[in-house]
Amino acid sequence: MNVAIVILNWNGKKLLERYLASVVTHSENAKIYVADNASTDGSLELLTQKFPEVVILKNESNLGFAGGYNEALKYVEEDIYILLNNDVEVTHGWLKGLLSIFETSGNIAAIQPKIKSIQHPGKFDYAGAAGGFIDALGYPFCRGRIFDHIEEDKGQYDTDLEIFWASGACFAIRKDCFREAQGFDESFFAHQEEIDLCWRLKNSGYSIWYASQSEVYHQGGGTLSSSSPKKTFLNFRNSLSSLLKNSENNPIPIIFIRMVLDGLAAIRFLIQGQFFHFIAVFKAHISFYGLIPELLKKRKQLEKKNQRFYVGSIVWYRFARKIYRFSQLKPNNK
Repeated sequence: MNVAIVILNWNGKKLLERYLASVVTHSENAKIYVADNASTDGSLELLTQKFPEVVILKNESNLGFAGGYNEALKYVEEDIYILLNNDVEVTHGWLKGLLSIFETSGNIAAIQPKIKSIQHPGKFDYAGAAGGFIDALGYPFCRGRIFDHIEEDKGQYDTDLEIFWASGACFAIRKDCFREAQGFDESFFAHQEEIDLCWRLKNSGYSIWYASQSEVYHQGGGTLSSSSPKKTFLNFRNSLSSLLKNSENNPIPIIFIRMVLDGLAAIRFLIQGQFFHFIAVFKAHISFYGLIPELLKKRKQLEKKNQRFYVGSIVWYRFARKIYRFSQLKPNNK
C-alpha cells in the first residue's frame, strides 16, 4: 500500500518547526504533504528551506479542516491517506501499527492510533485517546476520556478494537473510501467532521478501528484552544448536525432531549463564569436550526444502518452515576 501523510496547516509555522521533523524521521516509505490553507506567517518559506522533501499543496484561502482537506486530497493519489494535525509528534513504528490493521480486512475504512498528550505524556489526549464512541444522543466520548476526565495510560487499552469514530488528530483512511463518501462535510468547517464521516462510513457497512501498537503525541489547541467560545460553538452545532444526518432512529425526540441537555450545559457554563461559552451554545443551536433543511436533504441521500451505540446516555453515566472511566461503563446490547 502506498501511503500519503497529509498535514493541514494554517499559520502553524511554530508547530511545523516543532513537530514536522518527527514525521519526516519516522515515516519511512511514506510521501509527506503539507496542505496549506493560505498561511501568512511564513509557513511556506519554512517548508521550502528546512523540509524540501515535503510536497506543498496550496489552498487559495482558509477552507477550514473539512474544506482544506477535501481540496488538497483531490491531488493525492496514494492508497492510504493519513491526515495528521500539525501539532502531532509521531514515534518510531507508528506507521507499521496502523498499516498492519488495514492489511487484516478490506472492509476497514479508517483507523486511529493511541493518542497521548504531549503536555502529560503518561495520559491519553482529549482528542481521540484510545478510540472514539458515541451514545444514542449523539454525544462523543473515548476509551480513556469521558467528557473532561482523562485517564492515565496504564496499558488498559492496549488491544486493537473496532470503534465508532477515529480522531481527526491522526486519521488514517483508504483513499477509495474517502472519495466514495465524498470526503468531509464542508458545512462543518472544523470539529467533529471526522465523527460525521466515520458515521457515514459505518452506515455504508465499513468498520473503523483503533490500532493499539501505533502511538502518537498530540499538543491540542493548535488552531482553536479549548478555552475558545468558537470551539464550543462548532462542537455543539456539528454534533447536532451529525446526529440529524446519520441517526437511523427518528431524530426529532432525540433533538428535543439534546435541546434540554445542551441548555443545562449552557447554564453550567454560566455558573462557572464562562459567559461567552454560554452564548456559544445558544448560537450553535440557532445556527443548527438554520441548517435543518439542508441537513434533511442530506439525510434522505444517506444510508442508515449497522448502528451500535456503546451506551444509551454518556451524560447519565458521567453526571448522575459519577462514572469517569470507560472500563466502568456497561455497554448497550442493542
